Amino acid sequence: MAADAWLVVGLGNPGDRYAATRHNVGQMVVDALAARMGEKFRRHPRASAVVAEGRAVPGGPKLVLAKSNGYMNTSGGPVSQLAQYHGVPTERVIVVHDELDLPFDSLKLKQGGGHGGHNGLRDISSAIGPDYLRVRVGIGRPPGRQDPADYVLKPFAAAERDNLGVLLEEAADAVELIVADGLVAAQQRVHAP
Repeated sequence: MAADAWLVVGLGNPGDRYAATRHNVGQMVVDALAARMGEKFRRHPRASAVVAEGRAVPGGPKLVLAKSNGYMNTSGGPVSQLAQYHGVPTERVIVVHDELDLPFDSLKLKQGGGHGGHNGLRDISSAIGPDYLRVRVGIGRPPGRQDPADYVLKPFAAAERDNLGVLLEEAADAVELIVADGLVAAQQRVHAP
């Protein structure tokens, strides 16, 4: 346990069926962070999750990157277990998730608030309270009358995939900015036009 540890949770669903879907963009971001740190995910001893631990920069705070082994709507238990095990307070938990209310290729950072119908956030808020940090990765609204529940479980469109790598790296940058400089400074950088 490190006094400066941060828990960064990428939301998504387990298995190859969901790996490339919009709902799993949070897990894609923590994968990008793990690759930057040169760390591999491994099974956690006390939580239903896989984790990769390291530092984004030498001498920087410890990052515990995590992906739940369960489904999105049961994310709260693993997040709570990981936070307790690693001694991370709620205000140093960062949840990276898909956001229907933001256009694709956009990011917003915030702390606290409601769940906006996102079942993963609802479950986490019920487990640890709502005051964790959020990196909201825009996936846009479904076209026409398509059901949002179906839309989030579909892979990104071809045109979106062309820009997805950049979006994932920008979201990973946003996580690192929050850890290094705090939420307000990170918001000023990320939200700038």
